[in-house]
Amino acid sequence: MDLRGENKGYPYPLGVLQRIEKLADRMNRPSRWLLPEGRPELFVGVDLGTSYVVVVVVDDQGDPVGGMMQFATIAREGLILDYLGAIEIVKGMVESLQKGLGIQLGYASTSFPPKTESANIRTTQYVVESVGMKVLKIVDEPSAANRLLNVQNGAIVDIGGGTTGIAVVEDGEIIYTGDEPTGGTHLNLVIAGRKKISFEEAESYKLEHQAETLEITLPVIQKMATIVRDHIGDRRVEVVHLVGGTSGLIGMEKVVEEELGIPVGKPSHPQLVTPLGIAIACTEERSVQSGRREPLRSV
Repeated sequence: MDLRGENKGYPYPLGVLQRIEKLADRMNRPSRWLLPEGRPELFVGVDLGTSYVVVVVVDDQGDPVGGMMQFATIAREGLILDYLGAIEIVKGMVESLQKGLGIQLGYASTSFPPKTESANIRTTQYVVESVGMKVLKIVDEPSAANRLLNVQNGAIVDIGGGTTGIAVVEDGEIIYTGDEPTGGTHLNLVIAGRKKISFEEAESYKLEHQAETLEITLPVIQKMATIVRDHIGDRRVEVVHLVGGTSGLIGMEKVVEEELGIPVGKPSHPQLVTPLGIAIACTEERSVQSGRREPLRSV
């Protein structure tokens, strides 16, 4: 397996990509979920996306233990609209993980699109708490991604189902975040209209016919790149890092790079970066609250 990412011009640290690959290998595969030796404390990341709900379990060093991903329509443009549906989905996923791992999961973190109103942030927290876990941290999505990627200088762009979130990083600190309501659902609408198929069928079509999807949805992707450029403004950004489910479209990083005139990197399995970062945020917060404050093992 080539772990350098789809854009070979940007070499992500091997340790980072190994974590992503380990999670991909265990996603929705209970037979591959395995408790670490010594049964350390486990931590959960819950990503309530517009198109997918992802629940990730990591150990106290941020290494993936197991995970689940499920297509869902509980949100629109990053806002939770189906509160009860979200609870039902997350509860089922957490119960499956607990059963498969044979352990009770107690601590979790979750996320929100940048610039989201406080009511939506509280809703995401209530969804996770309603299934019996204590929420230790709520973090915006691009910042969560950087918990894993550890970008020191550059921009992280999280393109999900409903939104495009941007975080600009200088010297390891996030100095700006922004968000716009454009994402994978907009690609689906274009595909559905062109192919005369349903929205749900368009989601499958997008995954199965990526080259044609890139051609059909090119104007929307160019708009996403414009959104990124507008949010970056006159800030000095040397590299843009694409994460999020929609950025998994093959060739998307090349379009964004051409539009921005800035090198664009994309790790393997970009849809798993933010959920894994959310779980890592939980381990970090638990360490701080317990007074240990040790850094995670370097990757």
